[in-house]
Amino acid sequence: MVQAKTAKASPLTEEQRIFFQENGYVLIKKGCSDDLINAFNGHIYDVRNQDPMPQWAACDATKKYTLRLFNPHKHDSFSRQMMKLPLVRDGLAQLMGQKAVCVQSMYFYKEPGSPGQASHQDYYYIKNDPMTMIAAWIALEEKVDEENGCLWVMPGTHKLGLLSHGAVRNHDEHEPWTEETEGVDTTKQIPVIMEKGDILFFHELLIHSSNRNRSKDRWRRSYVCHYIREDANVTFREDLREKYPLD
Repeated sequence: MVQAKTAKASPLTEEQRIFFQENGYVLIKKGCSDDLINAFNGHIYDVRNQDPMPQWAACDATKKYTLRLFNPHKHDSFSRQMMKLPLVRDGLAQLMGQKAVCVQSMYFYKEPGSPGQASHQDYYYIKNDPMTMIAAWIALEEKVDEENGCLWVMPGTHKLGLLSHGAVRNHDEHEPWTEETEGVDTTKQIPVIMEKGDILFFHELLIHSSNRNRSKDRWRRSYVCHYIREDANVTFREDLREKYPLD
């Protein structure tokens, strides 16, 4: 198995830490090697092409591929390895002030034509006490841009607190089964263009979204894990109570 590079204990600069505090997110360029990403993508492909396919990887019995694979880290050692990347582990410790643990992972396929997710705050779906959650979103494609459904963020909105969420309005663009933020002008979101290996850290209250993959032949694979401080706990979600250490 391809091994991750060992990160230095303080991978984020002081400027990056301040940027995160002020804007609610920070982009780390080339935080993960191409070799590791290629191996991970190939591994997930192989898992999904087993006959029979493992139940945990099946996602949706009506189609072979679906928009996302929920919590592969609970079943798959390679997914746990990606969850524990040294740069992510040490960067989270800098941003949180102490060690982090993982509570959720998602491997997104987002093949051409797939819908995005409407503007939302992660805390709405994963409440935790004390509020410490940060996501680490890893780009698994050569280019993640507006055409194939990149993330959009609304800088500074992590300072607004938890906002009301309601029914998704634009079903042509977004998944209808989620909910979206209300009471803010989400047209002020900006795209986060990423390359393979880039890692985006973002706050649990940052308003963010994605749009439909409008490319003809480019998928938008990504791996996103949600982490809380080791002394925090997820509330109201029995399925996410287990903490996975990063050591």
